Amino acid sequence: MTRVLAAEAAGSARGLTITLFLVLVAVTLVITVWASRQTRTATDFYAGGRSFSGFQNGMAIGGDYMSAASFLGIAGIIALSGYDGFLYSIGFLVAWLVALLLVAELLRNSGRYTMADVLAFRMRQRPVRTAAAVSTITVSIFYLLAQMVGAGALVALLLGIKPGTTFLGMDAATAKVATIILVGALMIIYVTVGGMKGTTYVQIVKAILLMGGTLVMALLVAVHYKFNLSSLLGDAARASGKGNAFLEPGLRYGVETADATKTFYSKMDLLSLGMALVLGTAGLPHILIRFYTVPTARAARRSVLWAIGIIGCFYLLTLALGFGAAALVGHEAITAQDKAGNTAAPQLAQALGIEYLGGGTGGSVLLAVIAAVAFATILAVVAGLTLASSSSLAHDFYANVVKRGQASERQEVNVARISALVIGAVAIVLSIFAQSLNVAFLVALAFAVAASGNLPAILYSLFWRRFNTSGAVWAIYGGLLAAVLLVFFSPVVSGSPTAMFPDHDWHWFPLSNPGIISIPFGFLCGWLGTLLSKESDEAKYAELEVRSLTGAGAH
Repeated sequence: MTRVLAAEAAGSARGLTITLFLVLVAVTLVITVWASRQTRTATDFYAGGRSFSGFQNGMAIGGDYMSAASFLGIAGIIALSGYDGFLYSIGFLVAWLVALLLVAELLRNSGRYTMADVLAFRMRQRPVRTAAAVSTITVSIFYLLAQMVGAGALVALLLGIKPGTTFLGMDAATAKVATIILVGALMIIYVTVGGMKGTTYVQIVKAILLMGGTLVMALLVAVHYKFNLSSLLGDAARASGKGNAFLEPGLRYGVETADATKTFYSKMDLLSLGMALVLGTAGLPHILIRFYTVPTARAARRSVLWAIGIIGCFYLLTLALGFGAAALVGHEAITAQDKAGNTAAPQLAQALGIEYLGGGTGGSVLLAVIAAVAFATILAVVAGLTLASSSSLAHDFYANVVKRGQASERQEVNVARISALVIGAVAIVLSIFAQSLNVAFLVALAFAVAASGNLPAILYSLFWRRFNTSGAVWAIYGGLLAAVLLVFFSPVVSGSPTAMFPDHDWHWFPLSNPGIISIPFGFLCGWLGTLLSKESDEAKYAELEVRSLTGAGAH
């Protein structure tokens, strides 16, 4: 079956896939150009004119959140690791409760365009906004890596490129690099031309396509097994080569070994991952700026409720995709195409197409449709991330630090567009080196960085009267540096076969996920920095408290 799949993908799927992809790009570019004509002010560029309803914004948040990590990465991890892979789905979903209860409404009431608007409200502008800009860009680049690595893996499958084969004179490695560059170029166009309005409409279209495609695949898997979950799980366990262990905890995290130290580290890695996933969402810049695109705090709250419903349904469906891929495609076929499992969902689409739509052509059609949806997912999310980081650079750093609040709206928006170009270029270069990592895992690292640097500063700012400038700067830089340094010296970057640099070994930190150390460290730094400074402005805190709870004076 594996050979048939590869042959079909290399043949008839290519023309159809390329055609669908070009149609998709054309449609999204039309939306972007249309939106650019509606973008006249800084509020239009950064916040879409605050014109979106709770439902529209909920769809867009779902579109932002259901990224390549969700569709490609989680399905791949479940297909390869079984029960342990589903922990990602649970963590990503539970995280929304933290965002809803602690952040969404208060942030919408208190800020204007970026996360730093809230942090800097009762503190000295320049140091806080500088720190927030650095943190936003760092988190966004981690997240961008995941999306673009997913794009590279996807195109190799679509074009039937494996080691030893070529397409248009390109081998597999070159084709992946070319795809990463193409996706990077498109995301820069979306942001620089369409701003928040264009990006939001692209997100809504993508969310509808992704939910539709995922639902169709899940139903086909269910029909194949006559809606018998036990049969599906049994076949998945047998095809995985792991037997019943595939359906039980401990295959990837919390692994019991003869070495007590390794067992302890594995369990700590699981706890660390859970902390990052649950706490990270409330600190993600590209999610936080979504709360500014609605006119009222009530609409912000409604948008999060809609997002929870959409995202919850989607993550339940990832179970069917992951276990379906394990059962119908098989461990060997998945890892032969992509060792990290990032192509499990498209490979499942191809297998289902062959079964239900008739022969190789049917497989090509369903593969091409699902692949186009995955590309829409990647393009929309990278646009949102680039917008968040370029907005922070322009609004927080350029307008309020460099120009000390004296920049015109036109200057600010122009700088945001230039920033999008620079950030896109950096993400492209880094993505080329991160192709060996699972995209869901890469996003988990972005969550850890967000939870370590941004979340302590946001929560302290909203809820601690004594919090001050020193505390905010310490919290952001302390948590950020701790997370990034621990990742750099972990098995993710060196010292393991799937590391970014597998031929080198400088790792000394034993965990793959830094959250269990870096998140408490970020909160500790914020607390310590606050106590070491005598600065305090209780009147400003009182004003912020009233604004955050009532919306009085909100933009």
